[in-house]
Amino acid sequence: MARNSLHGKLVAVVGGSGFIGRHLAQELLKRGARLRLISRNVERASAVKPLGNLGQVQLLRGDVRKADELASLLAGADGVVNLAGTFAGNLDAVMGSGAGAVARAAQAAGAKAMVHVSAIGADAGGETAYARAKAAGEAAVLAAFPAATVLRPSVLFGPDDMFINRFAGLIARFPVMPVFAPQAELQPVFVDDVALAIANALADPAAHGGKTFEIAGPQRLTMAQLNRMIAAGAHRSPLFLDLPDSASGLFVALTGWLPGAPISGQQWKLLKAGNAASDNLPGLKELGVSARPLGLFLDRWLVRFRKHGRFGN
Repeated sequence: MARNSLHGKLVAVVGGSGFIGRHLAQELLKRGARLRLISRNVERASAVKPLGNLGQVQLLRGDVRKADELASLLAGADGVVNLAGTFAGNLDAVMGSGAGAVARAAQAAGAKAMVHVSAIGADAGGETAYARAKAAGEAAVLAAFPAATVLRPSVLFGPDDMFINRFAGLIARFPVMPVFAPQAELQPVFVDDVALAIANALADPAAHGGKTFEIAGPQRLTMAQLNRMIAAGAHRSPLFLDLPDSASGLFVALTGWLPGAPISGQQWKLLKAGNAASDNLPGLKELGVSARPLGLFLDRWLVRFRKHGRFGN
């Protein structure tokens, strides 16, 4: 793997102010790449700027829904990463046609490599608008930039995630915890492993371009197992209620539309479908990454959710 091949190259990361973007930025900067982060909310990426040397990081405001702006935003880029995504609003405009617009602009800019981050469960015939938009985005990207690498990650975890930390916070607050879709399988993947995979794909487009990878962690866990694993890491012992699908569906129907609801209708459908690799596509190993398990980190990360912090038993 030519890890140094990104040194001095300009990599444009679209949607780079989010969770993956912050971790990817550190990996790319470590390899000596010049970084252009493009986001609708570019202020969220301000913490990345001091991580690079003088002139190594550029922050630009941009929106994939405004295709006419993308040409100037991607001008001169050697590599392009598309991370733009959403769970709300017009999903296709961001993750479907929006992804295609990024790919067309990357091709026109003469980029030598492109990585498009989709999701496990992308399905043109899927039950949710999210799954369908992700599938449309993959098709649009490959039509415009056939040598692009498509990565389909499972649910991501990291010290600053909105997944493990959300469950840990709920477990710390409530003595009784309902578990939706308790038998649904997930393969949580470490965000830094995803960042490594993206960087490796960018560094060697001849080996990885035009291929689709499922990016999943080494542990297959049910939602019931995951909740109990988090509770153990936080030294908490709530009463878990594994809800059957009928009860979960009724709860979501009654509350899922409310602001701040614990789970929306679309999230419930995605959760019920599971988020594990099909094993029909190459994965992290083929991208030169050794996947790290969630259990390796929980004891250290969840200290703040314990009753007395690091002084708890």
